Amino acid sequence: MENNYVVIMAGGIGSRFWPASRTAKPKQFLDILGNGKSLLRQTYERFLTIAPPNQILIVTHEDYAELVRNEIPEMDSNHILLEPQRQNTAPCIAYAAYKIYRENPKAQFVVAPSDHLILKEEIFTEQIKTCLAYVASSSKLITLGIEPTHPNTGYGYIHFDKNPVDGAFHNVRSFTEKPNWEKAVAFLADGAYLWNAGIFIWSAQSIIQNFNRYCPEISYFFDQIKTDFNAAETIQLIRSNYHNLPSISVDYAIMEKSADILTMPANIGWSDIGTWAALHEVMNKDVDQNGLLSTNPDLCQMTASKGNLVRQVNPKKLTIIDGLENYLVVDEKDVLLIYPIQKEQEIKTLLKQIELEKGSQYS
Repeated sequence: MENNYVVIMAGGIGSRFWPASRTAKPKQFLDILGNGKSLLRQTYERFLTIAPPNQILIVTHEDYAELVRNEIPEMDSNHILLEPQRQNTAPCIAYAAYKIYRENPKAQFVVAPSDHLILKEEIFTEQIKTCLAYVASSSKLITLGIEPTHPNTGYGYIHFDKNPVDGAFHNVRSFTEKPNWEKAVAFLADGAYLWNAGIFIWSAQSIIQNFNRYCPEISYFFDQIKTDFNAAETIQLIRSNYHNLPSISVDYAIMEKSADILTMPANIGWSDIGTWAALHEVMNKDVDQNGLLSTNPDLCQMTASKGNLVRQVNPKKLTIIDGLENYLVVDEKDVLLIYPIQKEQEIKTLLKQIELEKGSQYS
């Protein structure tokens, strides 16, 4: 573990999880699963078997610095990297890569979102360790690919060569953004496609070399930083210039251009929990497929109801539901949302409309 590092990306808003996820406190800081821990806290603890605490970094928006410290009070403040603007994943990852490389030029690290669910943690840990050991002596960039269990139009896909190279790894042929239903069905039947989970493994040196080659605007900026990344002048430089960096994902900036991409197929009980429906799919449910998130489940009574997801944050409120099927019921302090689960993709658009009509007080 000497040269193993972890980068957790925790700067997103999670607007598809409205009204639970808000701009002031997005879903990575919430106990979405009802187990007493935020998604960020669970992600941090998951990686403690892969890297020591002083080699775990969190990149987040500067507005969330205090939220990160509250969730992980033992975190080294020098390893909380603050973004003044959201510029997508490429600048975020480059920020961490240059920080790590300055600290340890021999480092290899894994990049992971802060708000994903992984049920088979032991398998995940072993696969990540295998990947980190591989990139320690290789310039390849690895993306963990999730073995699909059903057609899904909400995920990007990795098209890979079925013939393995170097044991468990496969060459990546191409990436496909969220497909339509027909393509998703075809991908599943083909057997050479994986879900793109946005989990990456590489050496600090290799990813920086790829930034130099494929996204020089980003690498040029970070190359200019000669002082310590935690120095006041460096923080001010980033705050003043970060908005000038290209707002681009690492997939577009690097992964779709580089010829050095490998994937490892993984069956790890993964979900990005990107939507309420994705949460409903993986959460515990009763015999009628109703899922309940409540600090006092005895006060929620459902009769003749099927396929619903109910979130109740008030431990003293009695909730009675009868004759409801396939609905999302989210009761927050200031918003009650009752919405068909099959229309949940419209929630992001709904939120924008609410902001136009009622301002930002509910966002």
